[in-house]
Amino acid sequence: MDVKDEVDGLLSRSSDVATTKDRRVGLIYDERMCQHYAPDYEDHPECPDRVRVIWDRLNSSGLAKRCIILNAKDADDNHLALVHTKNHIDLIKNISSERSESRRKRTAAKFNSIYFNEGSSEAAYLAAGSVIEVAEKVAEGKLDSGFAIVRPPGHHAEEAEPMGFCLYNNVAIATSFLLNERRELGINKILIVDWDVHHGNGTQKMFYKDPRVLFFSVHRHDFGTFYPAGDDGSYIMTGEGPGAGYNINVPWENSRCGDADYLAVWDHILIPVAQQFNPDMIIISAGFDAAIGDPLGGCRVSPYGYSIMLDKLMEFAGGKIVMALEGGYNLKSLANSAQACVEVLLQDKPVIGTLEAYPFESTWRVIQEVRQQLSAYWPILAVKLSDKVIDRRITQIEFSSSDSDDDEHEHTPSIALDGFKTVDDVIQPFVNLKVSEDGQDQEATTWRSELSKINIWYATYGSNMSISRFLCYIEGGQTEGMRKPCVGSVDKTKPKKIIWKTFPHRLFFARERTSTWGPGGVAFFHPKSNDQEKTYMCLYKITLEQFNDVLLQENASSYNMSHPLFDMTALQSIQTEKCISVEPVQRGWYHNVVYLGKEEDIPILTMTCTASDVDSFVSGKFPINPPCKEYANTLIKGLVEGKQLSEEEASAYIHEASTKPL
Repeated sequence: MDVKDEVDGLLSRSSDVATTKDRRVGLIYDERMCQHYAPDYEDHPECPDRVRVIWDRLNSSGLAKRCIILNAKDADDNHLALVHTKNHIDLIKNISSERSESRRKRTAAKFNSIYFNEGSSEAAYLAAGSVIEVAEKVAEGKLDSGFAIVRPPGHHAEEAEPMGFCLYNNVAIATSFLLNERRELGINKILIVDWDVHHGNGTQKMFYKDPRVLFFSVHRHDFGTFYPAGDDGSYIMTGEGPGAGYNINVPWENSRCGDADYLAVWDHILIPVAQQFNPDMIIISAGFDAAIGDPLGGCRVSPYGYSIMLDKLMEFAGGKIVMALEGGYNLKSLANSAQACVEVLLQDKPVIGTLEAYPFESTWRVIQEVRQQLSAYWPILAVKLSDKVIDRRITQIEFSSSDSDDDEHEHTPSIALDGFKTVDDVIQPFVNLKVSEDGQDQEATTWRSELSKINIWYATYGSNMSISRFLCYIEGGQTEGMRKPCVGSVDKTKPKKIIWKTFPHRLFFARERTSTWGPGGVAFFHPKSNDQEKTYMCLYKITLEQFNDVLLQENASSYNMSHPLFDMTALQSIQTEKCISVEPVQRGWYHNVVYLGKEEDIPILTMTCTASDVDSFVSGKFPINPPCKEYANTLIKGLVEGKQLSEEEASAYIHEASTKPL
């Protein structure tokens, strides 16, 4: 990848740029995809009206008449099998023929954020088949571009399981179909642009080693706490083997990102790389949940922003672009944004608008981190951005870790959430964390009452060794060095007792940054014991109810606490099993609860990573990093206040743990 070639490419437009004459834009919509809906007619953000409002808007605006309307088609099983396992295909194929609705619900409950009904199977096959149909027509030259208005969405669906409202991975299936089944069409390189506010984890994994696919995703990441959570959406995930460098993640650190932030990413990451990659086709995972007013996204992209993002992509592959609907849950914003994009495909003038805002300071930081990470693969990204460019920014307003609706709407233009009452009890992994007594249902009240009577020792080894820091998880708030507050627990009673002990386990520091402490590693406790090691631990005697709230705050920004994460059955089981990975928050960094014995006949529990995570740290898949000064000082403060070590000894203890190889 030559820098000179890249620069030359940026100074001129491609000879195969689409022209405005006779743009043939295909549309697919089929009412049968509306037969997939949440059981019991419950309110759910992923609802049939999502595609209906788009179709109605394109018709009422007269745009549909200017397009070529295609018939939806079912996907063939052999095409689904290009990216999905047979068990996965069979599950989705047969789920709607299951006579028992309760059994369907039980099956859905095994997966993350999924529902099934009598229409799910047909809708899933139509969604996948329709994206194939549009992509094939564009590849054949029968269409210039197209928009598959489909549901259920697809980009979260992984090889062997549905998740995040997604049953089959529609975009991945169509991409693999063109590359492997229709090679004669000459589509040898495909750029997938995923601008859905959530990371396209499923799509990423399906092409992680494939240099024929450049996967680009810009999404909220919030340091691994935003759905689908974990490290998959980190900028360090750049591809593997022959696919190294062909996976690009741009992970927002915060909410409220808007047009200026997205277009800065386009101009300084996506466009330069796309110019070098020179795709034969572009497929867009077109989620519109980063739009203004979306109840799940919390970002502020306008229809104008989407139109400019799409217009910049029209410069590539002769304008051969396929859009496949992913997310988008504010019906008004969804319709407005989709209309703006179809107008661009038809080569109308972009929606009139202006960019009066500058990107966030955090946006420039992320852009620079992504460019540095990818510069070995795309040398044009090694060119340093000028101070003049980076200085055009605004500082992100500090906000609570709960990202509450009231706080969000205070800074976001008001747009009606058409048809929504609340999504809080509909799909918890997508909503904001709020541990609060208000609005708790009877089930939550029951388990809290029961677990409030059970005491455990919570053994801490990181910043929570400082009592002032730990109380943030109980009472809420923040302490010195923290960049944002904690929401606290429902029961704000202070620990009944505090003691110190040492355990034969390894302490180490890893990960790159956190939203609470900023750049630098944080503490982890090796789950396997080692008599050659010693870790100091501060034990807090709290209730099992409080432990659940702390476990949640350590691992996720969202979960429905109508049920406990760690109940009495788990407390009994762990004394035999020694450790339990808490499934609902398994994408968090501290989801592995470890049993360390008893004190005063009360179980001692801690939370850390899994043994397999340790292997990833050792292999370099996950980064090892020393702590930042503020975080290290908090640990030192805890050790000194607890009268375990002097300040000098505590500093040496932290230094050894952060430098000694795993």
